[in-house]
Amino acid sequence: MSIAEVTSRISQIKAQLALLSGPVAATGSSGAAFAGALQDATAPPTARITAGTGGVGDQVVANARKYLGVPYVWGGTDPATGLDCSGLVQQVYSELGYDLPRVSYQQAQAGRPVASLAEAQPGDLVAFNSPVNHIGIYIGDNQMIHAPRPGKDVEISPVYATPSAIRRIVPDAPAAGALGSIGAIGTTAPGRVAAGTPYASLFDGAAARHGVSAALLSAVAKQESGYDPRATSPAGAQGLMQLMPGTAQGLGVTNAYDPAQAVDGAARLLKSLLDRFGSTDLALAAYNAGPGAVLKYDGIPPYAETQNYVTSVLSTLEAAA
Repeated sequence: MSIAEVTSRISQIKAQLALLSGPVAATGSSGAAFAGALQDATAPPTARITAGTGGVGDQVVANARKYLGVPYVWGGTDPATGLDCSGLVQQVYSELGYDLPRVSYQQAQAGRPVASLAEAQPGDLVAFNSPVNHIGIYIGDNQMIHAPRPGKDVEISPVYATPSAIRRIVPDAPAAGALGSIGAIGTTAPGRVAAGTPYASLFDGAAARHGVSAALLSAVAKQESGYDPRATSPAGAQGLMQLMPGTAQGLGVTNAYDPAQAVDGAARLLKSLLDRFGSTDLALAAYNAGPGAVLKYDGIPPYAETQNYVTSVLSTLEAAA
């Protein structure tokens, strides 16, 4: 750990002690936290993802809610034993393929700035003090999820002070009314799969909900599993869309062998990758090899499997067009 990181940690401890006299959390008891986590975990995936703005930020919030009730542990990065504030942030974002720094002051420099809390969207990072020594995940309505201090659990509480930094890591959420237009476009625009395609109604439905080409979803399913919802790869990828268990969990997919859940989860994942990388070929590369590999090589990774995967899916799309 560098001197700067040690200094940040010392400042963080001081801030946590100062918070002892701070406002009471909105979800103060561990029982209430567990109830909230249980409610979120058992809700249908579409309800958990589309409850707010409908963007990737809501996926961040849904992931963060899973850790309500996890105890604060200074330096903690393992949800099984405890998390500190930056450990929580890093864990939540890693499940969606975002590689954030470990400590709060570095996380408060990631992504892009948001001018004020009035412009903040669910999933944004809210950081406190200068130098930054505490950080949380904004969920809307002046509330955040954070790991507050020793003796407390990960909880939902008010944003107790004006943040010293607000950072947006994920793509912007759709503007008001945008989800409706996405749905209308998704049901009629080119890219709808041909009649007779296996699971055509699932692809068309997911395209309408999430603004991803149905033809792209179909091409990915064909490449991944040959439209076999029972497929399991040697690496452990599961189902029609070949989701890895950790990826499926992060997307709220409880059964990757259920075609409806798999297609909906894959649509949300592809939408986030398209928004993040800005092109279909890079999104496909990230779907196959992971976002980290695309970032590492600043393009399609030099892996034969990934390059063949991208070429094959794009060829299927061209043939469908």
